[in-house]
Amino acid sequence: MHKLWAVIRREFQTRVQSKAFVISTILGPILMGFLMVMPILMSSRDSEAKRVVVIDGAGGNFGQALERGLSESRRGNGAEAKPRYEVIRIPAQGRVQAVQDSLVPLTGLARDTVHRLDGLLIATDSGVETGVVKYLGDNVGSPSDMTTLENITQGVLLTERLQRRGVDPVLVREAASGRVQLETSKVSEGRLTGESGASSFLLAYAMAFILYLALLIYGIQVMSSVLEEKSNRIMEVLASSLTPFQLMAGKVVGVGAVGLLQLGIWVGSAMLLTSNAAAIAGLFHMPPGSVTQMPLPSISPALLIVFLAFFTVGFFLFAGLYAAVGAMCNTMQEAQQASTAVTVLVATAFFSIFSLLNDPNGSLARVFSLIPFFAPIVMPVRFSLTSIPLYEVALSFAITVLGLFGVAWIAGRIYRVGILMYGKKPSLKELFHWIRTG
Repeated sequence: MHKLWAVIRREFQTRVQSKAFVISTILGPILMGFLMVMPILMSSRDSEAKRVVVIDGAGGNFGQALERGLSESRRGNGAEAKPRYEVIRIPAQGRVQAVQDSLVPLTGLARDTVHRLDGLLIATDSGVETGVVKYLGDNVGSPSDMTTLENITQGVLLTERLQRRGVDPVLVREAASGRVQLETSKVSEGRLTGESGASSFLLAYAMAFILYLALLIYGIQVMSSVLEEKSNRIMEVLASSLTPFQLMAGKVVGVGAVGLLQLGIWVGSAMLLTSNAAAIAGLFHMPPGSVTQMPLPSISPALLIVFLAFFTVGFFLFAGLYAAVGAMCNTMQEAQQASTAVTVLVATAFFSIFSLLNDPNGSLARVFSLIPFFAPIVMPVRFSLTSIPLYEVALSFAITVLGLFGVAWIAGRIYRVGILMYGKKPSLKELFHWIRTG
């Protein structure tokens, strides 16, 4: 037993003490904080009003209503909210094209801040009828800016259409005073969790991506380690004092402990950041209300346990497969080709979550949760999205553990023969022979 522990300790210490592990472990929480703070910081600093000219070539009040709608738009809420647009309306009936041509050279200038214009909004009668309103500007690549501008224009255009058909302007303004905004809040086990729909999706996607990345990175590390020791003939020395299964188990457990440690640090940092989001916003002199604009998910202790438990089992399962691949190959090129099937299994589990988001308790989701190669990613994602009975989580975990034992048995037999075999990569027929006789 002490020999197995020596292999585990060596694999663990070698990786934990490396500069790559230290740097990646530290950069993880820093990147999380950066991704959380930067959108809020950028939105709070982007307070300069856009200079937009409304070229009014339409009859009625369409141009004036556009000017009023843009002028009333604000960044944020409350008395401290700043204007989003600085609006100039130019009457241009019968000469829209000439006015447009004269103002385009002043739009989007990089240096001239006095005469610079950010955009031109063209108001015409044909735009009212067809619903196609022309906008020329340097910010057309910004989805948020274009969505805001489109929403304002759509409300004004609807009002103008109804007014032209003789509908009471007062009734029009009341009917078109605002758009419906669906405010979502997640309910789990009959209790409000305080999470929005966006935060639930963000949490599910982040968990799936982290699991996918960790399984690939640490699984390939196991394969590379086996292949390196085999190519250096160190394996022959080790095999004289340990059984092949002890060698494989030591590598898998040692690397798995490194992955579990790093994931634990990352998830703990995420919990710390999300629970202190308001205090972090205060450090950057941002209003506490700005935090509510970000879909920050919360990680419950139960979810953390499910996440780490399924990662542990999933890692041992895939690491066994990668160890077997490393044992039966002689070069890294051969190993990369042979490990494609294992990588496809991990990728399939990751991409399957996109079809499960709409119905995490559907038949497909339940079936995938009972397949050992998919459950390590699918079950934690489902658990973060909806309420799942405890027996279903336990059943999925138990089946995955059984799958792990089956993979360990097959991988152990391949490993026992493969670590001392050199030359040509074995065929499928030879692999089956190794499994039967290993």
